[in-house]
Amino acid sequence: MSNILNLEPKQLWNYFHDLTQIPRPSKKEQKIIEYMVAFGKEHSLETVVDKVGNVIIRKPATKGLEDRKTVIFQTHLDMVPQKNSDKKHDFALDPIETIIDGEWVRANGTTLGSDNGIGVAATMAVLASAELVHGPLEALFTIDEETGMTGAFGLEAGMLHGDILLNLDSEEEGELCVGCAGGIDVSVAKAYHEEATPRGMTAYRISVKGLKGGHSGVDIALGRANSNKLMFRFLMQAESDFGIRLSEAAGGDLRNAIPREGHSVLVVPEIKESEFEAFVNGYDKIYKAEFAETEPGLSFTCAKTTVPEKVMRQADQYRIIRAVFVCPNGVVRMSEAMEGLVETSNNLAIVKVAGGKFEAHNLTRSSVDTAKEATAWKIAAVFHLIDADVKLEGGYPGWKPNMHSPILKTMIGVYSEKFGKTPGVNAIHAGLECGLISGVYPGLDMISFGPTIKYPHSPDEKVNIASVAKFWDYLVETLKQIPVK
Repeated sequence: MSNILNLEPKQLWNYFHDLTQIPRPSKKEQKIIEYMVAFGKEHSLETVVDKVGNVIIRKPATKGLEDRKTVIFQTHLDMVPQKNSDKKHDFALDPIETIIDGEWVRANGTTLGSDNGIGVAATMAVLASAELVHGPLEALFTIDEETGMTGAFGLEAGMLHGDILLNLDSEEEGELCVGCAGGIDVSVAKAYHEEATPRGMTAYRISVKGLKGGHSGVDIALGRANSNKLMFRFLMQAESDFGIRLSEAAGGDLRNAIPREGHSVLVVPEIKESEFEAFVNGYDKIYKAEFAETEPGLSFTCAKTTVPEKVMRQADQYRIIRAVFVCPNGVVRMSEAMEGLVETSNNLAIVKVAGGKFEAHNLTRSSVDTAKEATAWKIAAVFHLIDADVKLEGGYPGWKPNMHSPILKTMIGVYSEKFGKTPGVNAIHAGLECGLISGVYPGLDMISFGPTIKYPHSPDEKVNIASVAKFWDYLVETLKQIPVK
């Protein structure tokens, strides 16, 4: 685990190591907030915690650069808690185990937290340094970015005094991000009736495992399977062909992660046992063939289990299974403004069926607010047809690109001069806090950049070591060239 302490730049990696030792899943950030406050005090820096828990640390300019525009570093303290099913790990208590794997750093069976831990660590390294040259600095460390952007939503006017905001939450070195998608949560709930399980039935637990999952924005265009969609496609045909009765189902646990695993418990007439098991094996082959390239680890299996006392009433089952099956999921539309960019998507992230209650949770994203709303309404309409309660909440705006941004011009010049090539300029199909922050501070000149991070929001998350060093060098050089006020 301590091997990362020897990586360069050492101060950045040392702080990242510290972060891996502090549990910090979304909505459980008290320990990391306390750590950041102690860090600020240790370095005699002005440190403030606002009403919602965001930490703001200020550092004066180095001598002679007091007239430069104030730069705000913006990162988030929380991380996505995802682990492999065979990994024993409590994200509220246990540290992250890091592994150097060739050119990459990854975790042992869990998310790494490089999203956004590398950005936090880089900011800390700048704040702690007595050698770097820079103008006045502010650092905004927000909370709960991953599950609701609570910190950005709660940020009040007057807390920040900077002119330029550098968001360090992008994940492709050599790319400057100038825009992002907005999002909205679509939550579904419906009570259903249960009845005694019919006699003469055999119970099975159906499991889908081995999917890659990933970030529901960044990875949504990769064609990866969604465990909820696989399960309910199967259930619809199983209901039609075998008269199965459903007792429970569950898949996914985070809105912003493509669901990787799921299960259901159902019963089948005893006389159809062997035929049903062959049917499940057939679906395993179908799914493996359909997702041979994107999901090589996929498995779809069944195992006999204890017969449940109750199952869903048949009329409710018929409607709920079909509603989940037809719920929009994946890429809805590609952008017309930027080639290769997803404009609108939906992630059917969480489905739960148990004890007379059905729930489904979606995260809808779009760089076009009207398209985001239309997709959310479409999902709502699907579930209104089965008389479910639907809530559209937690909406946040996208960040509109400004191709005439002064800091964009400066950073293109710095990158070209330092590395001998022009950086890419793009927008991403993911939610950054820039859109919300610009609503409170409309005059900020903003840009987002970072090292190369692959497969965030999944246990396959990894960060490229060389790109971290390059990102750091770029950041340091940019600070030297911030313009005067």
